[in-house]
Amino acid sequence: MSLYKNLFKQTAIYGLATVVPRMFSFFLVPLYTELLPKAEYGQVNIIFAYLIFFNVILAYGMETSFFRFYNTEDDKKTVVETSTVSIFWTSILFLVLALLFRTSISGFIDVDVQYVTYVIWILVLDALVIIPFSKLRARQRPMFYAAVKIGNVAVNLGLNLFFLIYLPKIAQQNPDSFISSLYFEDFQVGYIFVSNIVASLLTLLVFLPNYLHVHWHFDFKLWKKMLRYGFPIMIAGIAFAINDQFDKILLKYLLPPDIAEAEVGIYSACYKLGLFMVLFRTAYTLGIEPFFFSHASNENAKQTYATITKYFVIFGSLMTLAVIVFADILKLVMIRDSSFWDAMGVVPLIILANFFLGIYTNLSVWYKLTNQTHIGAYISIIGAIITLVLNYLLIPSFSYYGSAIATIAAYGSMMFISYIWGNKYYPIPYDKKAIGAYLVISILFSFIYFYGYRENYWIGIPMLIAFMYFIYYNEKETILKIIKRKA
Repeated sequence: MSLYKNLFKQTAIYGLATVVPRMFSFFLVPLYTELLPKAEYGQVNIIFAYLIFFNVILAYGMETSFFRFYNTEDDKKTVVETSTVSIFWTSILFLVLALLFRTSISGFIDVDVQYVTYVIWILVLDALVIIPFSKLRARQRPMFYAAVKIGNVAVNLGLNLFFLIYLPKIAQQNPDSFISSLYFEDFQVGYIFVSNIVASLLTLLVFLPNYLHVHWHFDFKLWKKMLRYGFPIMIAGIAFAINDQFDKILLKYLLPPDIAEAEVGIYSACYKLGLFMVLFRTAYTLGIEPFFFSHASNENAKQTYATITKYFVIFGSLMTLAVIVFADILKLVMIRDSSFWDAMGVVPLIILANFFLGIYTNLSVWYKLTNQTHIGAYISIIGAIITLVLNYLLIPSFSYYGSAIATIAAYGSMMFISYIWGNKYYPIPYDKKAIGAYLVISILFSFIYFYGYRENYWIGIPMLIAFMYFIYYNEKETILKIIKRKA
């Protein structure tokens, strides 16, 4: 039981590092949807989609490689220094080349060259803290990790509020002041990216000792092994970026130009209501990846993985139903401009898609532990192909509903494929009956409520209570053990 307690503790702290920043970002969604026209909000999300895509490329799987070799190599210092040197020089090379060709990049992706410049700096600054953050997780220092993550987003939030709300007022009231010189009319999108740059730069300064104290020792043989291990992870990451973000880019190019960015803005705003499942999945992933590697040699490792997966599905199923039942209340908090509510119908699909992705994270442990990361790349590529094909076929007729269907189809396919292949190469004794029951009932209740009795809480809340009782009835023994242990 102490094993699970330690996992829960680490996941809770990493969850704090994820949940609190995302809670801060709650303020940004109503802020952006109130102050920005739908088309500009859509433009911001399209640019961030590119940013996330290139984040994966600049990391090139080195983060996961770091965890793998940090836990398997005797000389951990060499692992730290080799990965640090590698990320540093590839980031500098990217910075130089990207700045030289930024005008060409701007024309190719149809984004203002000024915004491209901002994105280049954000990408490089974020890449340079990949290994320092990974080192904190590997050395089990979740509190410091959480403090830096929260600090980064607090600065970003504070600057967004300053630039978008207070600076225009100061410029109007005191036009001759120094602070007023920072104000540029119709520069809201630019201020969003400037805020990100400052926050990323301050985060890098916090980790500056990691670069000042490193001996810059580079083990070429180790580096080649890390690249071989990490390359499939990068391919999988690119595929994930396509699954998660590329729909915004495709919407821009497959819809009529006069409505495309506005449609992206509407879709992106309602997409944010799936944030709760993203928070749960992300916090869990941060805690579970080091756990999987560090307990791989334990005798009962497979049973441990099976148990963890079961309870992930239980909590995830409950969260799925709860968020869908109260989605129309959450929209009043997060999306105050009712003109953005047209895409509310995609919310259950997006929440469920992220839940499937979380289950896939659990099921993917087998190919990481058996050094078959290329399998993960294959699965992710299949998901990316499904995403691209379905978006291409469905967007012209169904707009962002086509994108939501493509997302759930991609993640659902990846989940099933990983289970089938994993059962062949690294069989884990999952409680299939229980997992299937929780999953099916949660999905059934969610869709019956949202598409049949939406905003009728006399039906939605009893459904939620009934599902909670179903969990208690089936997991009563474990729940009572936890209660007694706490008592």
